[in-house]
Amino acid sequence: MNDDHAASLRSHLGSLTTEGFRPDLADIDTRPTLDIARAMNAGDQAVPAAVATQLPRIAAAIDAVAPRMARGGRLVYAGAGTAGRLGVLDASECPPTFNADPSQVVGLIAGGQDALVNSVEGAEDSTALAHADLKALELTADDTVVGVSASGRTPYALAAVTYAREAGALTVGIACNPGSALAAAADHAIEVVVGPEFITGSTRLKSGTAQKLVLNMLSTITMIRLGKTYGNLMVDVRATNDKLRARSHRLVALATGASDEEIAAALAATGGEVKHAILVLLAGVDAPTAARLLADHHGHLRAALAASAPPTP
Repeated sequence: MNDDHAASLRSHLGSLTTEGFRPDLADIDTRPTLDIARAMNAGDQAVPAAVATQLPRIAAAIDAVAPRMARGGRLVYAGAGTAGRLGVLDASECPPTFNADPSQVVGLIAGGQDALVNSVEGAEDSTALAHADLKALELTADDTVVGVSASGRTPYALAAVTYAREAGALTVGIACNPGSALAAAADHAIEVVVGPEFITGSTRLKSGTAQKLVLNMLSTITMIRLGKTYGNLMVDVRATNDKLRARSHRLVALATGASDEEIAAALAATGGEVKHAILVLLAGVDAPTAARLLADHHGHLRAALAASAPPTP
């Protein structure tokens, strides 16, 4: 990095709210631990309120993402450092929670898997890495790429969104500064302005929390739109261990009110599929019919139940 570029970068960072300095915290290293915790917690209260200002934009993005995913598109997160790790985390939790195919929600982090636990020098500044990572996915018009960057200027995230838009994919930019380059480059801009961090410039704190909340919304509400829940029950849960098998039983009980014996029989008949077992119990159909109804209605349990009801005289 030459001196002119370094000076320009320092000047730009100094203009970002996420890089702001809080003089009221200049003596925190001298305070009692409980006072430090209280000050940190007080600052964190601003995060949900900042997210709330962006709810219409978040909803608009989800309403654009969901129909594309219903057609087979993917949700791809791209970021560096904390932002990239949060994207990978959110993507990795979709298969066990919603029985989503691992390829349906993808997390890309600058520097690859090593960057999840180690700092990969220069990765976040590489547009070439972003292009290579997305080229490997062979993007289509039904895919969505979400660039995540607290500053809103991280080259990897910005290049990912720019590349995806040129490839015809839908794009979303999540930043924690107003008027960011990332927001300007994306079809849907979400800027959650949380203000200066508790530790100056440490955007794994409030900015990271804000990003986690937004990513939770993007994936969870999209999955609701795809029929992955029944009400607020995660009826597509994949029962891969004893805890999840017990949870599956409880979910069927909450949805149907059936006895333990009836639930056990329905789960056994449907191979442990919660959604199918609920349909068996509520519609009074056998397991193959439940499977057919759900397939006919693209996995939407409520629609399958409506189709199974006898016609009104």
